[in-house]
Amino acid sequence: RILNIFAHKTVLAPMVRVGTLPMRLLALDYGADIVYCEELIDIKMAQCERVVNDVLGTVDFVAPDERVMFRTCSEEKGRVVFQMGTADPERALVVAKLVENDVAAVDVNMGCPKEYSTKGGMGSALLSDPEKIESILSTLVKGISKPVTCKIRILPTLEDTVNLVKRIERTGVAAIAVHGRMREERPRHPVHCDYIQAVAESVSIPVIANGGSSDMVKTFEDMEKFRAAAGASSVMLARAAMWNPSIFRQQGALSVEEVMEDYIRYAVRYDNNPFNTKYCLCQMLRDRVESPFGKRLHAAQTNEEICEVFGMTDFYNKTKAELEARKAALQTNGDQSEQPKLEDDVITMPVRFERRDYPPQITPKMYLLEWSRKEKLDQPVYETEQRTQDRAFQSTVIIDNKKYRSALWEKSKKFAEQAAAIVCLRTLGLPEGRIGEEHSGLVNKRKRDDRKCAALDDNESAARKRHISEDPQEEEEEMIRRTKVVNGVCGQTTR
Repeated sequence: RILNIFAHKTVLAPMVRVGTLPMRLLALDYGADIVYCEELIDIKMAQCERVVNDVLGTVDFVAPDERVMFRTCSEEKGRVVFQMGTADPERALVVAKLVENDVAAVDVNMGCPKEYSTKGGMGSALLSDPEKIESILSTLVKGISKPVTCKIRILPTLEDTVNLVKRIERTGVAAIAVHGRMREERPRHPVHCDYIQAVAESVSIPVIANGGSSDMVKTFEDMEKFRAAAGASSVMLARAAMWNPSIFRQQGALSVEEVMEDYIRYAVRYDNNPFNTKYCLCQMLRDRVESPFGKRLHAAQTNEEICEVFGMTDFYNKTKAELEARKAALQTNGDQSEQPKLEDDVITMPVRFERRDYPPQITPKMYLLEWSRKEKLDQPVYETEQRTQDRAFQSTVIIDNKKYRSALWEKSKKFAEQAAAIVCLRTLGLPEGRIGEEHSGLVNKRKRDDRKCAALDDNESAARKRHISEDPQEEEEEMIRRTKVVNGVCGQTTR
């Protein structure tokens, strides 16, 4: 059953900045059987959270800085292969486990010759370390339920290439894609079909031939000629598909103009990054990118402006209105994912601390501390842990014998503690200090205290700031100490 996934298929190759969701869906529409996402680096993906986007109908893997690193949807679930760049077996497994339920297979990039990949020991750099290749692939095969594949380039000799592929097969991978060029070769160099053929004859798993876009593949029919010449089971296209993904159409390719409009529809529908949208469209324009039309496209900064260039403003407005209506309906019905849940003995919610949402010098931890004093409770206690694979933080706050924690991991200990405080405050229905929130006694009181004790506070702070480290916990202790000074010296009370 696994072999059939990759046998006798036409495949969209992994391409950086090209293989995002709109291009993958477009290739599938035109007839591709399998689509690979662009190479995504393990250390970045390991920091991501899996988020269901009900507005777009997608699953997003979101980085701590809120960038969507990988977006997928049900339309491609059984046909999209997640390709990662990695040089570490354990980190690769963390990423594979994160995405495995949303993809058809997981692939390891062992063919990219670009410096951004090889300098970390990834991509084609792995070809010089067969032991590490075996370790990474074996760990993935044993660790996840989905098929594992890899994509390589050929080695300087036929014998070395065949020996490497045999070692790879023994790890239990489901298929192997072979780019028929060596690491130092570029598209202008001819593809070595004889190497791919030798590989295909030496293993029992499907071999996917790659590298024929310049030499051999110009039409749909050419894909079969390339497959036969390479003796491979399947064919993978990169640049030929980037220039016109309708090459996968059995009925013949469409005009580039029609393809670009189809691409834009997916880009707007799935809220694609406008610079990524523009990049892919410029690849399709090729030598026309310097024409007046190409310059208008290049000047566009948003998907709306891109639609204006193509005369698709009505489509853009209609689609955005539909998405806004869906968002409003979800908000009206209530986002159940934001409701607190009891997990073991901890109350959790999926929330993040966004510094820009709060006024200067005001944080949720301050509000929680102030509330505990008003209620004559012990001061909140924060317990924080750090993940080893990506060094992200998650904190639990304990107050009044109850525990509260955000389900999301944060990029710093300080932010993790603030997120925990937010969960507690929202669960208890208390203000947290957000901009636009109704003023509470804490905000007003601090303004009065600041005016009455400005000299004392400034002088003391200036002296102590020289000795405060960058440890977030020490910063918070300093904030508490300052509050005590104001309460004691100025005769104010928090109760």
